[in-house]
Amino acid sequence: MPFYHKLGEIPPKRHTIFRKPNGDLYYEQLFGTIGFDGMSTNMYHEHRPTQVKEIKGSYSVAPKVALKNHMKSYRFHGFKIKPEKDYLESRKAVLTNSDCTIILAAPQESVKDYFYKNTDADELIFIHKGSGKLRTFLGNLDFKYGDYLLVPRGVIYKIDFDTDDNRLFIVESRRPIYTPKRYRNWFGQLLEHSPFCERDIRRPEELETHNEKGEFLIKVRKQDEIFDMVYATHPFDVVGYDGFNYPYAFSIHDFEPITGRVHQPPPVHQTFETDAFVVCSFVPRIYDYHPQAIPAPYNHSNIDSDEVLYYVDGDFMSRNDIGPGHISLHPAGIPHGPHPGAVERSIGQEKTDELAVMVDTFKPLQVTEEALQIADDNYHKSWLE
Repeated sequence: MPFYHKLGEIPPKRHTIFRKPNGDLYYEQLFGTIGFDGMSTNMYHEHRPTQVKEIKGSYSVAPKVALKNHMKSYRFHGFKIKPEKDYLESRKAVLTNSDCTIILAAPQESVKDYFYKNTDADELIFIHKGSGKLRTFLGNLDFKYGDYLLVPRGVIYKIDFDTDDNRLFIVESRRPIYTPKRYRNWFGQLLEHSPFCERDIRRPEELETHNEKGEFLIKVRKQDEIFDMVYATHPFDVVGYDGFNYPYAFSIHDFEPITGRVHQPPPVHQTFETDAFVVCSFVPRIYDYHPQAIPAPYNHSNIDSDEVLYYVDGDFMSRNDIGPGHISLHPAGIPHGPHPGAVERSIGQEKTDELAVMVDTFKPLQVTEEALQIADDNYHKSWLE
């Protein structure tokens, strides 16, 4: 995170005595990244956060890759992923490489019987359908349609859903996810030309503190396996913390589009970045206003990156026969562009109502078995006249 946050009760200085009302000590934990060089948070627990009672076993959740190498453009029908009751079981990996995994999920029930911790990756969870509350040991966040939830690796969390009709688009990143560097000054503050600012970022404001002993199941993901670990105390026992490493929410509806007289390149839509991929938000906006402008995107070649576009809502003017929940994959090395007729249709148009999330990866994405089950096998031929 680019700015400091404090919640709950903490002592005046780090690594010093901090006592409970009865005189016992609270237990300090440094929750940090990249050794001791990255974002970190200091938190204070009712109990030692290290009390493991049992490790029941583990099971693999590694993506099942069907195509390791290909040069084929795909369209996937994301809403054909079947809903499942359990949150973790509902998560279906569709595209993956060594840096990230793109997941679709349609969970029907809240997480009740366990807590979850992903130690492999930051999780960027986009809420396509549904609403509820993300509950974490660093505080809670309400969410609704259009929200990005950024859950840093190592955060213990649950999710409460308001209904059984939920659709999530999830990017697991093995690299830390940040706001774009070019939109920040040397202090980390978002600049005036950034399409969003700190006011748009929602931080946890509700700290849920439990002081309970017993048996608490935490499903911990490490190296594509989930370990069922039983802890002796409730993981949500934090009484306070401060720092830069915590979950937050940002709504795609708060992204302010950058427009111009002629068609702007995809980086103007960038919302998040890592050193291995970027995430962009395409939102309703005024079209290019040069009198001879062609609003439709020009044909372009992804020489160095795969392009994934997840269609959320609205009218997608550059594509034919595209609807909400569809995912297009255009692999590196071959050109792609508007479908036949899209350029002509766009001339003279004044605005678009499209809503979409784009992920551009610098390493090729592998297609999973789950993805092929929802794939349009003839999409690569859809540019034929």
